Order: sequence, then C-alpha cells, then structure tokens
Amino acid sequence: MKITPLDIQNHKFRNRLWGCDGEEVSIFLEMVAAELEEKIKENHYLTEELSRLKSQLSEYRDREQTLKETMMMAQKIAQDMKNNVVKEAQVILSEAELEAERIQERAQARVVELEEKIQELKRERLLLEEDLRATLVTHLKLLDMGREEEAETAEQEEKVKRLAAKPREK
Repeated sequence: MKITPLDIQNHKFRNRLWGCDGEEVSIFLEMVAAELEEKIKENHYLTEELSRLKSQLSEYRDREQTLKETMMMAQKIAQDMKNNVVKEAQVILSEAELEAERIQERAQARVVELEEKIQELKRERLLLEEDLRATLVTHLKLLDMGREEEAETAEQEEKVKRLAAKPREK
C-alpha cells in the first residue's frame, strides 16, 4: 500500500488512556508528511531527470553510432579513393610505358631510315665522284686532243711556213 503525505496528515489515532500527546503526534505527523512530500517531489524530479538523461544518453548513443558509421564510411571511401588512385597511376604508368615503347620504335625506325638514307647518299656520292672523274678524264682527253691538234696545226703551219719560205723551184 502506498502512503501519501496527505494520508499521514489526515490519519487520526485512537485515543487511549495512557496514550501519546495528540498534539505532539499531530506535529510529528505534519513533519513526517512534509518530509515525505519533499522526498516524493525530489523522487519525482529525479525520476524525470533520470528519464531526461536516459533520453539524452540514448540520443548520444545514436549520435555515437552514426559517427562510427560515418567514420567507417569515410575510411571505406578513403580506401576506395586510394585504390582508385593506385589503379589510375598504374593505368597512367602503363600508358606511359606503351607510349615510350612507341616513341622508341619510331625513333629506331627513324634511325634505320636515316642509316639507309646515309648509305644511299654515300652511294650517290660515289656515283657522282665516278661520273665527275669520268667527265674530268674525258675533258682531260679532250684537252690533250686539243693540244695535240694545236701541235699538229702548229706543225702544219710550220711546214706551210717553211714551204712558203723556200724558194719556189720552177
């Protein structure tokens, strides 16, 4: 059975012959009732406070759980981003290696092409030298022939002069 402060204040004791002083009992009951009322109010306040704190604790736990989930999600996203960056770096590196190989192949092909061109130019130079040499030899021969002709012409002119200078015999 639950006793309220009002129950204590309104409670009447039966009188007995050698019983207690009624007024003293009434004062004491009022004091007990007041104390009980204060304790009930305090208990009510503490119950409300406990309820409020439990609610707040529940809210904080919810927030904590949300923060944990958010942090785990952020860690997962960060790890995913890191993995993606690593994959991108590998792709870029692979592409760069392929491009480097293509450049090297083009450079090697260009070297081969230039070496062939150099060989072709050397052959052309040899041919030009041979042609020039043949042309020079031909011109030297023509010059020699021209000198021989000049010498023959000079000789014939000399003969003609000698013949012209000799008295004519008749």
